[in-house]
Amino acid sequence: MDLPHPEYNYFVARQIYNKPAFDDEHERKARVPKTLREKLVPKCDFSKKRAFQITKGFLPILDWLPQYRIKEWLLSDIISGVSTGLVCTLQGLAFALLVAVPPKYGLYAAFFPILSYFIMGTSKHISVGPFPVTSLMVGSVVLTMAPDQNFMIASNGTSINGTVIDTAARDAYRVMVAGTMTFLIGFFQLGMGVLQIGFLVRYLSDPLVGGFTTAAAFQVFVSQVKLILAVPTLNYNGVLSIIYTIIDIFKNIHLTNFADLVAGLLTILVIMTVKELNTKYQHKIPVPIPIEVIVAIIATAISYGVNLQAKYNAHIVKSIPRGFLPPQPPDVKIFSEIAASSFSSAIVGYAVAVSVGKVYANKFDYTVDGNQELLAFGVCNVLTGAFSGFLATTALSRTAVQVSTGGKTQIAGILSALIVLIVIVALGPLLQPLQTSVLAGIVVANLKGMFMQVLDVPLLWKQNKTDSIIWVFTCIGSIILGLDVGLLAGVVFEMATVVVRTQFPSCSALANVPGTDLYKNIKDYKNISEEPGIKIFKCNSPIYFANIDFFRDRLKAIVGVDAVRVNKKRTKALKQIQRLIKKGRLRATKNGVVSTTGIDNEAFEKDPEEVEDNEIPSTQVDIQVDWNADLPVKVAVPKVHIHSLILDFSAASFLDVMSVKSLKLVIKEFMRISVNVYIAGYDDEIYQKLELCDFFDDMVKRDILFLTVHDAVLFIKLQSINGTIQDPIYDKIALMQNSKDPILLTDDDDEEVETYDNQHRAIHGLSH
Repeated sequence: MDLPHPEYNYFVARQIYNKPAFDDEHERKARVPKTLREKLVPKCDFSKKRAFQITKGFLPILDWLPQYRIKEWLLSDIISGVSTGLVCTLQGLAFALLVAVPPKYGLYAAFFPILSYFIMGTSKHISVGPFPVTSLMVGSVVLTMAPDQNFMIASNGTSINGTVIDTAARDAYRVMVAGTMTFLIGFFQLGMGVLQIGFLVRYLSDPLVGGFTTAAAFQVFVSQVKLILAVPTLNYNGVLSIIYTIIDIFKNIHLTNFADLVAGLLTILVIMTVKELNTKYQHKIPVPIPIEVIVAIIATAISYGVNLQAKYNAHIVKSIPRGFLPPQPPDVKIFSEIAASSFSSAIVGYAVAVSVGKVYANKFDYTVDGNQELLAFGVCNVLTGAFSGFLATTALSRTAVQVSTGGKTQIAGILSALIVLIVIVALGPLLQPLQTSVLAGIVVANLKGMFMQVLDVPLLWKQNKTDSIIWVFTCIGSIILGLDVGLLAGVVFEMATVVVRTQFPSCSALANVPGTDLYKNIKDYKNISEEPGIKIFKCNSPIYFANIDFFRDRLKAIVGVDAVRVNKKRTKALKQIQRLIKKGRLRATKNGVVSTTGIDNEAFEKDPEEVEDNEIPSTQVDIQVDWNADLPVKVAVPKVHIHSLILDFSAASFLDVMSVKSLKLVIKEFMRISVNVYIAGYDDEIYQKLELCDFFDDMVKRDILFLTVHDAVLFIKLQSINGTIQDPIYDKIALMQNSKDPILLTDDDDEEVETYDNQHRAIHGLSH
């Protein structure tokens, strides 16, 4: 954006404002919080209009369906629905392999979620159904709960070890586990929707999701490689499970079935090539080539015609019975074992769906309701779990097909469900000769987009190193620890980076841009300068218990003054000076300024002018000292070259009780060494916190608060001009003796000085 020519300046004339002055002039009013009754009454208004609005919010179909433009949208939705339905059918069969259940259950997972989402969903474009990452998360639990080893039975044949796997019992139990987990996932999503806590997904940042989905893609790839090679492996889960699987694959690679290997590799090559062509010529091709459907049809025909199973022992789908299974209740006995994995899967499934939904909502200018999406997917998964399906979310590739083929509304989704229904009730058995390696190839070919996310890491490193570290940590953690534990580890690590960034925030000294009211970091610009005697300190973070010590350390380092140390040194010096006065080796004028007497007397000798006015003992004289001059005692007192300190709170979003207490101590420490402290740029919420925490008292007053840094600087300058603020320069202290060397106190003197601690604490308070 071009800025106006420099000659176009703006001028503001107003008085200097501190907090009391601004409140008085503008008549600050107290905030009156609403009572619980006032909050609840509007929500308890059950008029017909409100009831209809609530119903429409819960059932969005009542809002969008009456507005459906049949002539404009119906044809596009039909084309999109048919294309997406064919892809959805094949992906359902393929993703069932990730869940470790028979392929036919993937059809149920592709059909039932669409029905409820059509009624309750708010996204017009996402294709609801299985997704590789979430399918693998369910599959990892299924394999843990129902490994092959648990279903070994004695063999009556010529088996080498005398046992075989009871596949019927194993598959039945795995289907039950997948259905129960899906039901529990739906229950969690419904609960979060009712409680309106869809915000939880915000903790899954883009770098975290990118690292997690890339790791999941790697896990999916390994799980499908063993199907493409058709080599046996044991079922592993948990830490290093992927490594053990890879080891098994290489151990048994000599058992590779070449018919399955060739079919799988050709599937991957053809699908990826055609997808590239679809992307490259998307503006010239009216409808993307449904290559998965074409490959599946050709592969099924070849397998059936050549009889690959009989001739080459190829692994095929085998059984896709027509019709549906009756609904099954979940097995509540295993809830406790799968609860943690179910919750993480619920979060991931929701995050994927909402992320994709918002991308297309922004593109086509409408909104997606996050909490309503939780309710919609909750119902989807409860229904799907009851009918032996598995976790539903959305697949990026399938949604892209629905959008690119012209899908306008949820009508396209319900039509895709109709295609899946036709396969379930009629055409399913035609796909029985299809090789499982072809389905695995379809899955692998659709992983390209997730693998390409690796290219984001170098860019992230340039933009934000912390985000790139989160991406890498989550990816590696999810590969090594497993998807559920890896996701949790990634979230914890991400939160830790936030804590670290606020615990060790950037702090800086500010300086004035000449001729303006602007103040910038002194390290960033050449032509800016600090005001003499004034330090401006800024902390770019909320100030709370975890970073208050760091705040104090940085304040000492940047301002160059350690108020506590200065106070201790001055206290020690005052004690020694008072000791010398008592011995008569120093004296004070009637103004309390330490000066020479010219003689070495044994007792304190008062000024002649002071005798008739003051008869107070010497120990109660108000001592004034030029701390920047050479002292008459051997104590190194740090020099304080500033008289004012401004704390810029414009970047402080909140304070807590501990930080307020510590801040008050810091201010008092500086005030004791004659450095006035001001707070500028504060927010009203900060002021309320200071009030609630009893920050203000007789020493720390409200008039140290200023609306801006410039207000505080101008106020300090006016005070200096008026003489209210002056540097602590007094008459220099000299020795009673002719020698100018500092007095060295003996050990006896030091011990005697300590007896005056209580007495000189009072003097310490008057030394300013």
